[in-house]
Amino acid sequence: MIHEKHSIEAFLASTAQDDSKRDFFQLENPQLLEINLSGQRVMLKRGTMVAYDGHIKFEREGFLSQGLGNLFKKAISGEGTSMMKAEGTGRLYVADSAKYVHIINLTNDTINVNGNDVLAYEESVRSDIQLLKSAGGMLGGGLFQVRLSGNGHIALTTQGRPLTLRVTPTHPVCTDPNATVAWSGNLSPRIKTDISLKTLLGRGSGESFQMLFEGDGWVMIQPYEEVYEIEE
Repeated sequence: MIHEKHSIEAFLASTAQDDSKRDFFQLENPQLLEINLSGQRVMLKRGTMVAYDGHIKFEREGFLSQGLGNLFKKAISGEGTSMMKAEGTGRLYVADSAKYVHIINLTNDTINVNGNDVLAYEESVRSDIQLLKSAGGMLGGGLFQVRLSGNGHIALTTQGRPLTLRVTPTHPVCTDPNATVAWSGNLSPRIKTDISLKTLLGRGSGESFQMLFEGDGWVMIQPYEEVYEIEE
């Protein structure tokens, strides 16, 4: 049957979910993550569930289920980055402000991700937290990083399409914290303050603070500077 180009039938056909694949973590489209649960548990960024079918139960958690408790939750309050646990059987659809979603399957691997860019991960993945500080206090963006390690699927988000830069012992890389998404687990960035640039720009934030990556690994950036407001 041939549908008229702009009919309801044509619209439904062009936007229908893809049933051809039922992977555990898969992209329904570049900005929508589908998680097919069959008794597993996953951690989701709170507020990112957009739909589900089947029998799935949600439970609000601290950001790290094994984590730092009330101290940690207080440190990140206002950024919308608390997590919730989902378990059961069915299809779960997850998205975050129309950001691009990227799936990585860790196999005895470790990756560091800007806390605001963690969308979901399997419960089998270990998580830990480190706060990034500068000489002048907390940074306005890139406030904390989540270290994800072990085995299992993770999903992270970016504003726009990301770029991965190689870091070598002879080629360090500096990035804007607000545009930095993730980096390899063996790298430990430090905050660098560009005094001359700070003076030139006449401000004490933004590009005057940089993350310096040295060693052998990679860092992922996005073409957008996210700035997060901290609520009291």
